[in-house]
Amino acid sequence: MLAGLGIMQKKFVEKGNHGGKGSDTHKATVVGDTVGDPLKDTSGPSMNILINVMAIVSLVIAPLL
Repeated sequence: MLAGLGIMQKKFVEKGNHGGKGSDTHKATVVGDTVGDPLKDTSGPSMNILINVMAIVSLVIAPLL
């Protein structure tokens, strides 16, 4: 859902909003997009593992309660 947020922000600024290309805002959106891409690609699989482990643990512990 929020995967393309950095790209959308960058395109919004490049259309001339908040100073347009070359402004400090544009530089910040480029940095945010650059930093956000690797985090997006690595957080998805790790969250999947965490959710699976939590589900298994809850199914194992539930009968004991």
